[in-house]
Amino acid sequence: MQDIEILWKQILEKLELRISTVSYTLWLKPIKPIEIDENSNMILAASSVSAKNQILRNFIDKITDCAFELCGTQFKIVVLDPNEEIEYLKNTKKEEIAVSTKEEKNPFIEEFTFDNFVVGKSNQFVYTAAQAVAQNPGSNFNPLFIYGNSGLGKTHLMHAIGNYIRNHNPKLKIKYVTCEQFTNSYINSLMSASKNKSIMEFRETYRNLDVLMIDDIHFLGRGKEIQEEFFHTFNELYSSGKQIVMCSDRHPNEIATLEERIRTRCLSGLIHDISKPDLETRIAILHKKCQIEKYLVDEEAINYIAEHIDSNVRELIGALKGVDLNAKLYSRKIATIEDAREFFSNQQKEIKEEITADKVIGVVCDYFDLSKDDIVGKKKSKEIVEPRMIAIYLISELLSLPLVNIGKIFGGRDHTTIMHSRDKITADIKTNRKTQTLVNEIKNILLSK
Repeated sequence: MQDIEILWKQILEKLELRISTVSYTLWLKPIKPIEIDENSNMILAASSVSAKNQILRNFIDKITDCAFELCGTQFKIVVLDPNEEIEYLKNTKKEEIAVSTKEEKNPFIEEFTFDNFVVGKSNQFVYTAAQAVAQNPGSNFNPLFIYGNSGLGKTHLMHAIGNYIRNHNPKLKIKYVTCEQFTNSYINSLMSASKNKSIMEFRETYRNLDVLMIDDIHFLGRGKEIQEEFFHTFNELYSSGKQIVMCSDRHPNEIATLEERIRTRCLSGLIHDISKPDLETRIAILHKKCQIEKYLVDEEAINYIAEHIDSNVRELIGALKGVDLNAKLYSRKIATIEDAREFFSNQQKEIKEEITADKVIGVVCDYFDLSKDDIVGKKKSKEIVEPRMIAIYLISELLSLPLVNIGKIFGGRDHTTIMHSRDKITADIKTNRKTQTLVNEIKNILLSK
């Protein structure tokens, strides 16, 4: 087994000579090596989701080559974003060994508290509900179901609830898991040599809790057994007055895999969404992060970042880190609007170099199971028109091509037709959660390629 710390230091020395100073400092130097497992997977942790995407797009081959040159092993490079790193560490033996037998390790991210959560119009109701649940588990809003797009603060609130309960009611049994972990735990009990005993232990674990928190409930599989198990676990806890908190990227009515009896139970409590933060809230989030991380960023730069990123909080924080690092590259004590402009300019250049109109159309076709001829052709059926408009919107947003040029790509359509499609999707994103989710998912696929 390779010593990951030593090997990674040697890899960085080689990489520094092969790529630009800006790319090295911005994307590669902040990487944290985690471990090399028995399957020759080299596990690395990036500083943000944006950093992970940049590494996957531009530097994986270079990292693999440098590692091979140093030790002759063809590693598979696995890059984790901050949330994935936390989940990975929770599930490794290293983490288990590190836990004291006298005191259970806190499963919640310590900095994810109510005090560190920036409240705005988009999340104020859910924030208040989460506080009420934390203060009186099982008495208020049971179950609590929070939904919304990725990166808006759902997981932060779940961890805030968990941290509050641990600090104020330490005797309560509380468990936080992702839906995948819940499912895998049940599957492992089924596959155990002592199946009956393992299933009983699984039920003992989940049905004797005071608080059960399940993240990403939309990943609950269609399998009859896992739905059955979740249904009875839910009933056991609910009937005993125990608190249940669930998070999802969509409303229960939009989760196709849920059995109706589970859906109705999700609907029986308080359901509320978290939407995108408005400009004022985004600015407040950036100020709060600067305060916590001791970043020195002037007001003009903060406003610039907040105006240019409105999708989610993770991307907002990632951009703030990038702007701060950009200032440090030039030994400036305070990041200014020039650092912000340079950071976003570099980001846009990298996106444009990687993404083409054909790639956008290809991803949209794959997503909706359509052909390119469908998308760029003359058909006007509903199942084709919306994907076509989304493709036009994404090409316009990501590539900033002239409307006339986009029209040529789409079978010679005139610029007014293209403008209508772009503006229609722009408006729908603000008012229609389904369109917002579709566009964000397709955009994430494009940016992760």
